[in-house]
Amino acid sequence: MERALRDLPLDERAGRVVAVRGPLIEVEGLEGAARIGSQLRIDSGEGEVDAEVIGLDHGTAMCMPFQHVIGLGTGGRARFAGRRQVIRPSQGWLGRVVDGLGRPADNGGPLVAGLSGREATAAPPAAVDRAPVGERVTTGVRALDMFTPLCLGQRLGLFAGSGVGKSVLLSMLARGTDCDVAVIGMIGERGREVREFIENDLGEEGLARSVVVVATSDEPALMRRQAAWTTLAIAEHFRDEGLNVLCLMDSTTRFAMAQREIGLALGEPPATKGYTPTVFAELPRLLERAGPGHVGAGTITGLFTVLVDGGDHDEPIADAVRGILDGHVVMSRKIAERGRYPAIDLLKSVSRTLPRALPGELNDVRRAALQYLSVYADMEEMIRLGAYKPGSNQAVDDAVARVPAIEALLSQGPHDVGSFQEDFAALAGILAGEIPDQGADQ
Repeated sequence: MERALRDLPLDERAGRVVAVRGPLIEVEGLEGAARIGSQLRIDSGEGEVDAEVIGLDHGTAMCMPFQHVIGLGTGGRARFAGRRQVIRPSQGWLGRVVDGLGRPADNGGPLVAGLSGREATAAPPAAVDRAPVGERVTTGVRALDMFTPLCLGQRLGLFAGSGVGKSVLLSMLARGTDCDVAVIGMIGERGREVREFIENDLGEEGLARSVVVVATSDEPALMRRQAAWTTLAIAEHFRDEGLNVLCLMDSTTRFAMAQREIGLALGEPPATKGYTPTVFAELPRLLERAGPGHVGAGTITGLFTVLVDGGDHDEPIADAVRGILDGHVVMSRKIAERGRYPAIDLLKSVSRTLPRALPGELNDVRRAALQYLSVYADMEEMIRLGAYKPGSNQAVDDAVARVPAIEALLSQGPHDVGSFQEDFAALAGILAGEIPDQGADQ
């Protein structure tokens, strides 16, 4: 009750809209009361519009709306709706789809509100108070479990272009990962794909233990940014309940793009490739919220996708995210084109919890397999062109004999869940020369 009272707006002063400049709404009359992050409701003439204060300039509060505005003009009344955006997650949210403000976005009726509110833009736990990264967690995706394993509380980046199977991989993780709850943020996603992902990729089994947060590409930048904050806030709620949470966000790049739109509207100077300075300040604030909680609490194991247009893995957002997270997984269009899914490039993917995430003998198997893949990759063009003569190099001959079987082992369908022990046993057998029938089911 005490926290609920603190969440109530204490200042009932109202302001007036004095200018509308594209997505930016300027409000006067809130001097001394408006703060960055204050929530407003503005009379548009056709109903009230939810907005947030994103900047202050002397006596003017600069706001952006959470929805598209129709009929807004100068003189509209702006009243306080809260000091911060607050959501109230609960166990009743599992199996539901919500928007960036924590409101129902499906046909499931009202949400069951939790007893206490949680600010969407909360700070991460203090570094000295956080528990260390926990034990290895299985995902059911062979390429990840064997070559870039995840630990409880670890954060991985998934770097991929469009159309290489990223959404299918996320659905496999949501269904197959050994966790208590999955929180999935679809940030700036195409509207057509939202229902397809939920019904076809995620399915009833995956949705039953998940909360999906959706902000489509046609929604205002503020809502897209807010959806990312809300995704982490929901994950933090379940983490503080002592649960191990899998947080999947697609995509971090669209969060950065939304923040860029907001910064440019405020007059920030564009910096690297048009991204404003606040983009690079907000990224660590968002990503650091995933990870282990306080000692004795649960964990948030995070996987954040990054769009790499044109295969440029050194573009500003990819470079910044890679430096913040605990490893990165690279999806390759070249691998997807030859029909191996998930199209993970094992030679370019890194988990920073290795080698301790795997027992010593399994690490030896993993390293040996990577050596064969590396030798094969170096000679791949010559092999495909028929320019390599068998017997010229024993290491290449061994790689040619084993790599197709390794690739077949790594290939999975959307509903194919790997078995950690069996998969490593199969990989060890391949390395020992026990090549399975390539016509076996994938």
